Amino acid sequence: MSESSAAVHEVWDPQGAPDAVRSLFDLSGKKALVTGGSMGIGQAAARVLAAAGADVAIVDVEEDLGERVADAIRGLGRDSLFVPCDVSDAEQVEAAIAAVVQRFGRLDIAVNNAGIIRLGTDESLEKDAWDRVIGVNLTGTWLCARAEMRQMIRQQPTEGKIINMGSIAALIAASNGAYDASKAGVVHLTRTLAASWGRYNINVNSISPGYVGTVFGQRRPEDERQRLRSLTPLGHVQRLADLHGPLLFLASRASDYVTGQNIVVDGGHTLSTWVFPPARAVPPRIGPAEEIDA
Repeated sequence: MSESSAAVHEVWDPQGAPDAVRSLFDLSGKKALVTGGSMGIGQAAARVLAAAGADVAIVDVEEDLGERVADAIRGLGRDSLFVPCDVSDAEQVEAAIAAVVQRFGRLDIAVNNAGIIRLGTDESLEKDAWDRVIGVNLTGTWLCARAEMRQMIRQQPTEGKIINMGSIAALIAASNGAYDASKAGVVHLTRTLAASWGRYNINVNSISPGYVGTVFGQRRPEDERQRLRSLTPLGHVQRLADLHGPLLFLASRASDYVTGQNIVVDGGHTLSTWVFPPARAVPPRIGPAEEIDA
């Protein structure tokens, strides 16, 4: 056996490898929060973090729904609480982080997911609507990340994982100027904060979902869903479950050397303008009847 191969053999123990790999994704004992965690992507994020072992706080303006999610997490044997907060208000954000730390003792993982949209064309959208979308989606993400970072650097060991929720609207013209600009801002803000806060062992990354099959709890119309299937190389409408893996990766030790990245989770939807929709060669992994959470 050569010296180099011997060194590899020492590092890679076949007997312990499965447990070592699984432990990379174990969040047991970690303390997390999810903004906008009462429904949709936020609820999915909270549940997957809890399933991986973390205690999870739900930070949201929707008290009834948020309390239900917190109850469900406690049903998994994890600690959870609901904290009311409008993320566009700096004082409320600071109070929310303080409440989470008072309960959990520290903060290891933060998912900044709270976001809104105001429908309408750019020629008709009122400035108040623009201000509110930017205030929640972009300013709110910055306020939360800043407060989370300040807590993380007070802790020992000094480290943390911050995950901001972007959108494919950061990459393409998908909605209107307010929403698209807010999400483009979130993605670039993520890079800026990652470059600045890596010195504290804080990883800052973002996830950009595509067109999830539910919008504010309502299923997209079937004709729209079929259109999305036809324009997505992987051939099915995006489910909340499709975000579980990326979220767990960025929240866990598996991503310790990953920062400032935006993971696009859209089944390939944004890869082309699709003048000719891609024809399938084999059935997609997920059929229409299996798009259960979409």
